[in-house]
Amino acid sequence: MVGLLLMAVLAPFAALLIQLAISRGREFAADEGGARLCGRPAALASALAKLEKGAVPANVNPSTAHMFIVNPLKGQRPASLFSTHPGTEERIRRLMAMQ
Repeated sequence: MVGLLLMAVLAPFAALLIQLAISRGREFAADEGGARLCGRPAALASALAKLEKGAVPANVNPSTAHMFIVNPLKGQRPASLFSTHPGTEERIRRLMAMQ
């Protein structure tokens, strides 16, 4: 009985973590595809760095965070495990490694 209750509580949480991990993986795949398409990974890395420094709206609803190019909630969440986007630094590092 306790096992069923525990499973009922933990299963949705595990599903959420898997969904967020898939979202981050898709961001990496999109970066790689874009870099291969344009043929200049460093240019895409530079664009990401500029976007990171740019203005992000102050009142971002967390349910729309997945629609941004860079994570608009950076610094609002304690762990990247719960983020819809990978860190921009990691995205840039991977793009620079493609050269």
